[in-house]
Amino acid sequence: QVQLVESGGGLVQPGGSLRLSCAASGFTFSNYRMSWYRQAPGKERDLVATIVNIGGPSTLYADSVKGRFTISRDNTENTVFLQMSSLKPDDTAVYFCQAVNGQDNYWGQGTQVTVSS
Repeated sequence: QVQLVESGGGLVQPGGSLRLSCAASGFTFSNYRMSWYRQAPGKERDLVATIVNIGGPSTLYADSVKGRFTISRDNTENTVFLQMSSLKPDDTAVYFCQAVNGQDNYWGQGTQVTVSS
């Protein structure tokens, strides 16, 4: 059974940091492209960051988070991380983990991140 379980969300003040984790099971993690998306109330789900594992990890970031967020993965622990720094109120959203390999496309249930003073 495929599972993606996000954790690490919460309430943080502007300028603060959070580290999200997504624990994967039920599939060969190292073969999958892993991504973080986010969805704010009333808005579409948008890509935040992606990491692939072809010839070494390669990453891609949305312009809005470049220089503030870092995506990484641990293939021995089947986990992908999102280190978020210099958080802004606009970063408030539900953050989702996604795993893709060809036609296989899996999503986690999401974790809430709220940036507010």
